[in-house]
Amino acid sequence: MTAKDHLELIEKIVKGLKIAEREMLEEKAKNNEDVIVCGDDNIIRHIPAHNFL
Repeated sequence: MTAKDHLELIEKIVKGLKIAEREMLEEKAKNNEDVIVCGDDNIIRHIPAHNFL
């Protein structure tokens, strides 16, 4: 695998992850669910999914 092939593969993976994340957020927002996140301060928060869209 050349360096160019490697970069193209990484770009495809990142694009797929972004699509999956968007779909997950849309589904959670549709169901009025929260997303659980942990910030740099190590505090766990429950944030409504619609806030991310």
